[in-house]
Amino acid sequence: MNVPIAENQPILKNQEVKPEDYAELRRALTLISGKWKLEILWLLYHRAHRFGELLRTIGGVTQHMLTRQLRELEADGLVTRTVFAEVPPRVEYAMTDATIALEPAIWALMHWSREFGGRARPETPAKS
Repeated sequence: MNVPIAENQPILKNQEVKPEDYAELRRALTLISGKWKLEILWLLYHRAHRFGELLRTIGGVTQHMLTRQLRELEADGLVTRTVFAEVPPRVEYAMTDATIALEPAIWALMHWSREFGGRARPETPAKS
């Protein structure tokens, strides 16, 4: 498939490919890979959220999976978890400087999806 390259974008075709570049790409993809991670980050760009808000807003995610994804994002420095000394306890999740730095890449993925995402295979429902 021949995909046209935007005139204002750098062309990597003639550049040397280094193994460390692959390692950096793999590391970046590992940090944001996960069915719900990009949705979580997208919501946190707008404001801090409590766990229940995230659970209600992201359709289809289970409580267990959301907890797991948030813990991974926190461990990787992409999300902060703040516990407020209140009764009842309040916990909020927010973005970090690393998350803010990812914003252009996430916007680029959204624009790419608008242009080319229609060619993607539709998600198949899980078998019960």
